[in-house]
Amino acid sequence: MWIDSHCHLDSPEFDVDRDVVVAAAHADGVTTIVNLPGHVDHFDAVKRTRAQYGCVTGYGIHPMWVAGPSARSKRDDIAVLRDWVTRERPELIGEIGLDFFVPNFDQPEQEWFFSEQLKIARDFDLPVSLHVRRSQDHVLKHLRRVKVRGGFAHAFNGSAQQADEFIKLGFCLGFGGTATFPAALRIRALLRDVPLKNVVVETDAPDIPPSFLGPMSSRARNSPEYLPRIGAMLAEVRGLSVEAFAAATSANVRRVLFRELPDVR
Repeated sequence: MWIDSHCHLDSPEFDVDRDVVVAAAHADGVTTIVNLPGHVDHFDAVKRTRAQYGCVTGYGIHPMWVAGPSARSKRDDIAVLRDWVTRERPELIGEIGLDFFVPNFDQPEQEWFFSEQLKIARDFDLPVSLHVRRSQDHVLKHLRRVKVRGGFAHAFNGSAQQADEFIKLGFCLGFGGTATFPAALRIRALLRDVPLKNVVVETDAPDIPPSFLGPMSSRARNSPEYLPRIGAMLAEVRGLSVEAFAAATSANVRRVLFRELPDVR
């Protein structure tokens, strides 16, 4: 019934109870988890989630591993990524993008890595899962230069005008824990206004915990098992039944990843 369009199930936060978490998510109606790594060092763990839990998998290098406090990537990692995509044939490339919020970010290096990863997505005709924190216009610039098969703009928090531009390029916008907070007025307004055929739901687990886990500053662990409760809260914001919202957003994910279904109108 539900698809978690963006998750980090391979994260160490789930090492103690990953089996339990996945079983609980499935029992609550989460049929599919899209699991995405942050760095080449995480690719093996992501591959295991596909084998053990049937996760949809992507491979990519997150911008925070390129330039910022956690930077560990080197340009040779692009060749490693291309080799993994050639061998493993994932469903998408991600999580990739730009992050101009992190301290001491190196914008040119981030943009180089992003452009090179878009080229891999283009060459393999794969959609992408985008990280767009404080970088929407720069991400759009690269998407116009390197044409890819659309994808997901994860945790979208841009303007309505920027949302329209991502949609024109074939992207769905991801909404999750942040939109469950009544104080998140701009994101909730965007959730109400974006065409339903361009809305997907996500947890970003273990990150971006929803309101029922505490304040926005909470360090509580988010989890894919919470997706149905998050989705129900987003359905209320949207003014739809839970069943209709779950069906539409899940169809959107399948359309992007597998080209299975026509647009939901």
